[in-house]
Amino acid sequence: MEDDAQERQLNIHLDPSQLGGVYANFANVSFSPYEFTLTFARVDHEVEEGDVPGVVVARVNASPKFVEELIAAMQETYSRWTTTEGIKNLPEAPPRDEE
Repeated sequence: MEDDAQERQLNIHLDPSQLGGVYANFANVSFSPYEFTLTFARVDHEVEEGDVPGVVVARVNASPKFVEELIAAMQETYSRWTTTEGIKNLPEAPPRDEE
């Protein structure tokens, strides 16, 4: 009998052309009764007049359950990151005098 509690591991393939990922500095989130749509764009905020140009670099459609899990994962990861950054930015203690 197989152990039903055996942990499964993901085997995700990453196409080499996608290895570098994409850069986004803007995101828009919309939803319908069935799914959320996350649109990521690279926007040129340095334009001083007129419309701000940008280009969509990725669009992801996801179920509400997946979005719920993504939010939880992002909150946990952001919390760990802020802790790490806080530790890195602590002022150094003054040297203790030798007795």
